[in-house]
Amino acid sequence: MRATDTAIRTVNGLTARWASAVREGTVFSAAGIWPLLALLADGATEEVREELAEALGLPSDRAGAEGRELLALLAGIDGLESALGLWTARTVELREEWATALPVEAHGVLTGDPQRDKRALDAWAARRTGGAIERIPADLRPDTSLVLTTALVLRTEWEVPFKGDLMPWRGHDRAGLTRTHAGLDAVAVARTPCGAVTVATVRGTNGIDVLLLLGDEELAPQEVIDAGVGVVSGTLPAVPGERLPYGQAGPGLRLERVSTLRPEPPSLTLRTVEFTLTAGHDLLAQAELFGLARAADGSPGHFPGISAAPLALASGRQSATATFSAEGFRAAAVTLMEAVWLGWEDRPEPQYETTRAHAVFDRPFGFLAVDLATDLVLAAGWVTDPKLFPEAEDEYVLDTSGGADE
Repeated sequence: MRATDTAIRTVNGLTARWASAVREGTVFSAAGIWPLLALLADGATEEVREELAEALGLPSDRAGAEGRELLALLAGIDGLESALGLWTARTVELREEWATALPVEAHGVLTGDPQRDKRALDAWAARRTGGAIERIPADLRPDTSLVLTTALVLRTEWEVPFKGDLMPWRGHDRAGLTRTHAGLDAVAVARTPCGAVTVATVRGTNGIDVLLLLGDEELAPQEVIDAGVGVVSGTLPAVPGERLPYGQAGPGLRLERVSTLRPEPPSLTLRTVEFTLTAGHDLLAQAELFGLARAADGSPGHFPGISAAPLALASGRQSATATFSAEGFRAAAVTLMEAVWLGWEDRPEPQYETTRAHAVFDRPFGFLAVDLATDLVLAAGWVTDPKLFPEAEDEYVLDTSGGADE
């Protein structure tokens, strides 16, 4: 089995296990946390490595390689943008063999000013998710010494768009979506020991599909999601639409014979609702699920393969969002692991000094664009009217007398 095949299988397994905690509407991404767990395991002590390996679903000595394989796989998926971020305090010296395996452009520096550092990481999250998630899911602290994070954002448009419709939803009207298209290949029914699950596949134009899962009413969310993971992984068989019986074929699914005036192929009408979900997850609240209990036990030195600094895992969080609309689907997740220097007062002081300058361009100024190879000025200009901050655009009033008021 190839490394990427192993990673896919184990990420899907983590998805199914994470679903065990689902009790209400939410969204989460195991693909966002799995590479971070793998990278932590690659630099952890043997005791912590074994616990992380159990959560990862693979031997601890393969964690680092598999984590990097998954990051490479994510980077190559059409419709998905992914990024890894690593920030460390200046006093944290990383192990070369661990750090050099990560992208050089991923490594940033923490200033020690929590507000300033958070603004920088918030900007990174917003940029990497196209504004879907504007802030990292944690407040940094003065002793934050290492932050490891991933950002994922996926987008797809439907091959067959939906039309807006009214959908009754438990006695209330909701924004519904409906569409009809030829063929029954986009629906199937899987049967588990606990009940049946109808699986409707909504195909995107760039190879990203969204599976809608409806289980028998007595099934718990975990059981329905677990069944969907089983169908995707091939471990749970599903009966395709063309082989389903007439009548009530599955939860919410009915097949019937109808008379038509002309020959028509079989077709599927799918009705659902438009939705947007947002969720925040405290990963340490489920530390056993993610193999983080020992890593976050408050004692130092769990990650000697990352740094000799006495780092202790302080927080692990994820922010996620998903929108299902008539035209397509969009989802994003930012996952963060934060480590602090335990015994902050004992940390070494920086051994070097430097000079920092601050320049503020808060009035009209000029610019030049220069070709460094030839010293050729390619463009020049003078700035008098910078672009407005987005929140102020609605307050900008044009003065019809020839001036402008802000």
